[in-house]
Amino acid sequence: MNVDEILDVIDEMLDKSWSVPLSGGRCVVDVEKMRDLIDDIRLNMPMEIKQAKAIVADRHDILESARSEAAEIIRRGEERARVLVSEQEVVKQAQAKANELLTNAQVKSREIRRATSEFADRVLRSTEEVLIQNVNEVKQTRQAIKNQRMNTHQEK
Repeated sequence: MNVDEILDVIDEMLDKSWSVPLSGGRCVVDVEKMRDLIDDIRLNMPMEIKQAKAIVADRHDILESARSEAAEIIRRGEERARVLVSEQEVVKQAQAKANELLTNAQVKSREIRRATSEFADRVLRSTEEVLIQNVNEVKQTRQAIKNQRMNTHQEK
């Protein structure tokens, strides 16, 4: 069952519950059945929530990998520059190449950070929208239950 179907079952359970006399509208429901349904809701949460949690967990690893890769590119550039230091012309070429590698590494590092940040933002925005929708559905369900409770109470 999906979350909507489970919520429908809960709503139906509440409709079929019987009121406790002189309790202010309180009803008796099967607690174990209700807990099972809540567990089912948890198991059927939208995939976007699980993906967002994974992305948040992986974000640090992605950034660390980008930093490590940039550091390795810089290290290789510096190492190559040291090897080419034998003559003045070679030194000039090595310095130019090292600067180019350093610049490329910094650009690539910024691009990886930007892309990672944008990706995480897109997934989190999507997750936020799903969560807002789910929260609104829960609020509507709660309000419907409250209204039903008040209508049942007023009828008595």
